[in-house]
Amino acid sequence: QVQLQESGPGLVKPSQTLSLTCTVSGGSITTNHYYWNWIRQPPGKGLEWIGVIQYSGSTYYNSSLKSRTSISRDTSKNLFTLQLSSVTPEDTAVYYCTTNLYYWGQGTQVTVSS
Repeated sequence: QVQLQESGPGLVKPSQTLSLTCTVSGGSITTNHYYWNWIRQPPGKGLEWIGVIQYSGSTYYNSSLKSRTSISRDTSKNLFTLQLSSVTPEDTAVYYCTTNLYYWGQGTQVTVSS
């Protein structure tokens, strides 16, 4: 069974870059037809898809966040990462990593505040 675990700072200052890591166990991030997503849920709102890195390494982003988002991976460590630049308080959310929207991490709260 694939397991995912998010990690990263819980507090980020406005204008800085939010950096999160999703460590994967029980499966390889290069396995065919696995898609590794970042999704977030702001307080009181629904889920918002941020972007995906495919098993091939190709990346796709939510158009509304694309200019500030970068998703990458480290195949030697079996993990993938999220960087979101120039954050504002509106980026405060619980951030999740998920594969194929089937296996999910537990989520990590990120608050943007000075």
